[in-house]
Amino acid sequence: MVAVASAVVVVGTVTGMMSALDDGRGDDEARPDATSSPLLQPLPAVPTPSPSTTSGSPSPSPSASRAGPSPKHSKSASAKPRTEPASVRLYRHSDSQVLDWVRANPDDPRRSVIESRIADRPAAVWFADYTPSNITARVRAVTSAGAAKGSVPVLVPYAIPNRDCGGASQGGAPDLGAYDRWIEKFAAGLGSGDVVVILEPDATAQSECLSESQRTARFASLARAGRVLKAAHPKARVYFDAGHSDWHSPGKQAGLLRRAGAASAASSDGIFSNVSNFNRTGDEVAYVRRTLDALGGPASLGAVIDTSRNGNGAPDDGEWCDPGGRKLGQAPTLKTGEARIDAYLWVKLPGESDGCKGAPGTFTPDYAYDLAR
Repeated sequence: MVAVASAVVVVGTVTGMMSALDDGRGDDEARPDATSSPLLQPLPAVPTPSPSTTSGSPSPSPSASRAGPSPKHSKSASAKPRTEPASVRLYRHSDSQVLDWVRANPDDPRRSVIESRIADRPAAVWFADYTPSNITARVRAVTSAGAAKGSVPVLVPYAIPNRDCGGASQGGAPDLGAYDRWIEKFAAGLGSGDVVVILEPDATAQSECLSESQRTARFASLARAGRVLKAAHPKARVYFDAGHSDWHSPGKQAGLLRRAGAASAASSDGIFSNVSNFNRTGDEVAYVRRTLDALGGPASLGAVIDTSRNGNGAPDDGEWCDPGGRKLGQAPTLKTGEARIDAYLWVKLPGESDGCKGAPGTFTPDYAYDLAR
């Protein structure tokens, strides 16, 4: 029986994993993404010092649980990989909890590992608080910085009403009308450069807590959001929530996605999976291909996969909260070399706790170091 779905723990009203507020400290250079997305190799162990203070203001920390059996693998798609955007570097935002920690702890023996393997990697920027008054400016600050560096920001709007079915990540807009207006303001900040939008994690896969009428209304709002984003900025690449390979079957998930507008080129460039989860990349590749096949729509639809913490795969016991023994996955890249797989991304920022090794949503250096070494 399917158990709890993936969820995003939101602490306070701060925007996501990497803060989307520019505090004037200046932009760091975005690092080029890996061209072949290798798994990070282990580094020598460094003795762990006594605990240090976690950095910065809290941010959302996606957490997920495994649910149900893994789907069988499908044969690789025969289509050629998607055309690359003009820019092939992913943007690393200059304001994040891990960068705050690195700057504040120059002598910590864990610093070099955390800096080189996590802080220097591009990751998604989350917008998880409902603040209509400044959302356009905050989005524009990120997209304009990315464009100036010739790199591609990854943005996560996360304000759908009744998100996380009233769980730890409850919040968002007060109603769907307010959400529709918020998305219009979000879209107004997208600019004119390449940008990837991860539209509302959990919004389709974790919709069964809603009544049928509520689900229908949510899916209509998501479809409208995709159209608004694409109309505001045709170069934006918008992806819809496909859960992960240990959740719904590809056929069932495709049915939900179709109702949410993910099969229409007017609102969608495809789907995303494994956000904050631990499933191996190969399992997710097989799953999203089968889901895309079941979804239908134009052949141009592709998928992106969160590889931030899946280097060792999901734990056998199904633990989702900061499970031990996990490792960083494939480096973020827009060059996967895999048919219909547009990118491997770090949507969940490694080292931000699910709530067991640190306060939910806070950067936890011991956890980050264990993932990175």
